Amino acid sequence: MQNQGVEYNSLGVKSKSCSLTGQTTRFELLSSLPVGFSLAQCVVHDEELLICGGYRTNQCYSYHLHRKRYKYICCYPKEIELIGHCVVKRVDINNSRAITLLSFGGLHKHTLVMRYKSVWNGEEEKDASACDKTKAWNKWVCLTENNNDPILIGSSRDNYSGARAVIGGSNNHLLFITHYPKDIAVFDLNTFQCINHQSLPICDDCWIWYHCFVANTKNELSAMDKHGNSNVMEMTLFCRNTGLAITYDELNNTFGFQKLYVCSTIRPFSFYAYVCINDVILLFGGCGVDGVTYSNLVHKYVLSGHRWVKCEHKLPLSLSECVGQLSDNNMSVHILGGHNGCESIAMHMRVDAKEWTKEETAIEREWIAQEEEKCEIEKMKAMEQSHILATLQK
Repeated sequence: MQNQGVEYNSLGVKSKSCSLTGQTTRFELLSSLPVGFSLAQCVVHDEELLICGGYRTNQCYSYHLHRKRYKYICCYPKEIELIGHCVVKRVDINNSRAITLLSFGGLHKHTLVMRYKSVWNGEEEKDASACDKTKAWNKWVCLTENNNDPILIGSSRDNYSGARAVIGGSNNHLLFITHYPKDIAVFDLNTFQCINHQSLPICDDCWIWYHCFVANTKNELSAMDKHGNSNVMEMTLFCRNTGLAITYDELNNTFGFQKLYVCSTIRPFSFYAYVCINDVILLFGGCGVDGVTYSNLVHKYVLSGHRWVKCEHKLPLSLSECVGQLSDNNMSVHILGGHNGCESIAMHMRVDAKEWTKEETAIEREWIAQEEEKCEIEKMKAMEQSHILATLQK
């Protein structure tokens, strides 16, 4: 029987440090989501996490990071069925408190926009000018051209189920989309024209789907390369055994690709949650290619050193199809929803971001040494195979 005066989440677990897997976890369990979410999409705006639908779940909510409460925003239109959709945020340069959310893709493609103002403290009414009041706020509407013709992101032959996207460019006007089977596209958000579409240089028997795709930047509004060039966008992609460092030269509209090593313990998985904290990408959980193997592992990839770490501290349960979101001040990481192998869950966890930037533990250093040895062996085997192939071709 649960003790009175103690807050429990939807799994019947105390909302403090707990032991779901027989060990103490660093994850704090917060108030449960209003509904179970898997394959959810989430963006951060000031002190809010905006949860924008999930697998066949059309509700959208705002979670206030300080009040620790949820508030309903709206619902996707009834005719929209969400299966693997994507949501990105674009800030209004004339009003930083107002943002535009773009929702697109999924198994059944849609392209919708929402002009969002905070639902907390009646800000959406208080801040609205006479001109603003004639516009639709906080609801999903079709993206249209000036003549009201609908705009659809992606062609009929594109598979956008499980697509991932980031916004970048010198004026925060370029939408980069990576999608099944092995494609990357660039859309100009000012014209909504596709200005580049290429196949990714990955193995013939590999594909990307519900993967990790991030912009390598400390500021989402000005992605620069390591030389401070704002015309070059740097991105990173991981999916199972595929790893790519991607650069995009805006002036020349050209891509560059570099293959990255993927550590052995995360290769079987996709469908993981992920966040990028400055120089570090964190990946949480995941699902194996068999669809029934779920992971509770947390992996860290350090961009500057191209170095993997299997973190000693794990998720409190094996989890897939969850979504990760960094708070606006970069102080905490939130993991929302997911699938536990039986059903979509309403769990909401947070953990201090600094927990993942500390010096590696002895267990982690031992794993790093073993993984580096595996990497060297794989390189040697690849060189031998390349030499044999070259010999046969002579």
